[in-house]
Amino acid sequence: MAFYKAAKGTVLVGGGALATVLGLSQFAHYRRKQVNLAYVEAAECFAEPVNREPPSREAQLLTLQNTSEFDILVIGGGATGSGCALDAVTRGLKTALVERDDFSSGTSSRSTKLIHGGVRYLQKAIMKLDIEQYRMVKEALHERANLLEIAPHLSAPLPIMLPVYKWWQLPYYWVGIKLYDLVAGSNCLKSSYVLSKSRALEHFPMLQKDKLVGAIVYYDGQHNDARMNLAIALTAARYGAATANYMEVVNLLKKKDPETGTERVSGARCKDVLTGKEFDVRAKCVINATGPFTDAVRKMDDQNATAICQPSAGVHIVMPGYYSPESMGLLDPATSDGRVIFFLPWQKMTIAGTTDSPTDITHHPIPSEEDINFILNEVRNYLSCDVEVRRGDVLAAWSGIRPLVTDPKSADTQSISRNHVVDISESGLVTIAGGKWTTYRSMAEDTVNAAIKFHNLKAGPSRTVGLFLQGGKDWSPTLYIRLVQDYGLESEVAQHLAATYGDKAFEVAKMASVTGKRWPIVGVRLVSEFPYIEAEVKYGIKEYACTAVDMISRRTRLAFLNVQAAEEALPRIVELMGRELDWDEKKKEKELETARKFLYYEMGYKSRSEQLTDRSEISLLPSDIDRYKKRFHKFDADQKGFITIVDVQRVLESINVQMDENTLHEILNEVDLNKNGQVELNEFLQLMSAIQKGRVSGSRLAILMKTAEENLDRRVLIPVDRSCGGL
Repeated sequence: MAFYKAAKGTVLVGGGALATVLGLSQFAHYRRKQVNLAYVEAAECFAEPVNREPPSREAQLLTLQNTSEFDILVIGGGATGSGCALDAVTRGLKTALVERDDFSSGTSSRSTKLIHGGVRYLQKAIMKLDIEQYRMVKEALHERANLLEIAPHLSAPLPIMLPVYKWWQLPYYWVGIKLYDLVAGSNCLKSSYVLSKSRALEHFPMLQKDKLVGAIVYYDGQHNDARMNLAIALTAARYGAATANYMEVVNLLKKKDPETGTERVSGARCKDVLTGKEFDVRAKCVINATGPFTDAVRKMDDQNATAICQPSAGVHIVMPGYYSPESMGLLDPATSDGRVIFFLPWQKMTIAGTTDSPTDITHHPIPSEEDINFILNEVRNYLSCDVEVRRGDVLAAWSGIRPLVTDPKSADTQSISRNHVVDISESGLVTIAGGKWTTYRSMAEDTVNAAIKFHNLKAGPSRTVGLFLQGGKDWSPTLYIRLVQDYGLESEVAQHLAATYGDKAFEVAKMASVTGKRWPIVGVRLVSEFPYIEAEVKYGIKEYACTAVDMISRRTRLAFLNVQAAEEALPRIVELMGRELDWDEKKKEKELETARKFLYYEMGYKSRSEQLTDRSEISLLPSDIDRYKKRFHKFDADQKGFITIVDVQRVLESINVQMDENTLHEILNEVDLNKNGQVELNEFLQLMSAIQKGRVSGSRLAILMKTAEENLDRRVLIPVDRSCGGL
């Protein structure tokens, strides 16, 4: 068995020894020269893609079935697996990739959305004189710069503030952050800087003021992770890799090596999850890049294989954008239990996380209420007491499983690492495990290098440094203006399309439906508060979207931004997909049910909805109870003890407000806990109690009833003598 510790990555082979000889400053200069040469090589030696557009899924399946033998078959369509396919195919290897679910359906779409070098790993490297940690940071900083270069539409530098509440911490953190800049060298995004207390509050006004000394701001990258993963897979397909999602590996194929007589992995038996059809895909080399499911595939090869993956759950929550500045993140380096929490603007919302706790491996990780509340409590510690951090403001929540790696030869768990490991079994199965999003490219390079060497494949050097991903080549920051001018799209929608599809945004705009309005001319939205348009559903199918879940979570990011908005958009999404993919009514109903279940369990809807249940306690002051009873009885004019759609319609008509019956039904259904078609007084008081506690926010019924009450109270009759005798 060959077992390689690959934290250094191919670009840093021998880096530790070289750094010792040259000294850190000379070593940094040497690395900069190497990086620049790599960019030149990638730019000069690389050919154009073989396909202008990625082939359809049907065409890819035919290629998988009809190719006698591939050079490399990659199992897993996450960031690393897609990276392996792109690295292999651009070296001239005949490449295939299969993914059991959708591209980026696992860990790769559930990250903190950061492209980072790992500032806290650098601290460990310095404090413990750990050269491996240093190499990992160095590699990640190089990869961070490359990723921002090759996908400029999906990524950008993000300033992150580290607030300081003790004077001695200011020089301590400043030295650490400056070392981070120094290690980055020419790959430093922007130089870090110190802020006074007043300047820190100017940039981050919702920050806790008491005892604040100042702040340090440093830069890392941020990206749209699922879309980035998809861009890698689509780029691999354009360069000729046969890529297919919803293709499950049932078992590995083996054949005897005529020279040694030993059994070698020679491909995989694959099953189309959507149709049930099975067929063999033959390959000289099989790469296992399945993240948390690494050991499951390794055991297909060898039942006695030692486990190398130790899963860890990371939970994130999404809150409204007003919780953070539009372009400044926050890092809490030492939470109450020692974990690190990020608090970042993302897609005009605020993302907070992450937790780090042992977990079982599952296809459907669920965020726990305990983890959600832990993150909320840490956020409260850093925000001003003027800002009420409410549980009801959690719009979405998810859990991702990190595939941390352990050395199978180690007897304890101290070998758990964020580094990546390349493992080759006796039968030739190549496994890549561990690592992190930022280093996917170097992980892929190391993996393909190992595969080429072990299996004697004929291939050139890696060419993915500086290679633009789908949509990145002709993108510019002003591209969205052309979309507005040429197609009549709203500016917000145009900016979203440019930032999601890059130079492919024009293809989406061409599909956009006419609105029938003076402005915008085209671009019918899926939901009013988000810039996603119906044309993206049609285009998403060209990007291999096969289910409604693919559309709400990875082609668009609705499920990750607001579960209620995603649920609201689902019927229209299913209708549009059904029209394009010829779904019958039974299939549409199944898609709706599956997508709603996904939102309920995996995207935090369950935790959100459980904040108001028929077991919720009513903890209101007597004066509040009297006030809310009076409000309720203005709708319940007949003193029935409950209100219906008819009651609400009557009050709204009296204040000249029109609302359709379906909308009113949805509004009442949110509060109708026993689902009997009416809202009882007790249910209304439970709602108001939950709102006061911050467990529920944005209740349409509560806001509607309050507004109606205020309008009714203002309607006071004017005496005749004050109206000029009625003349």
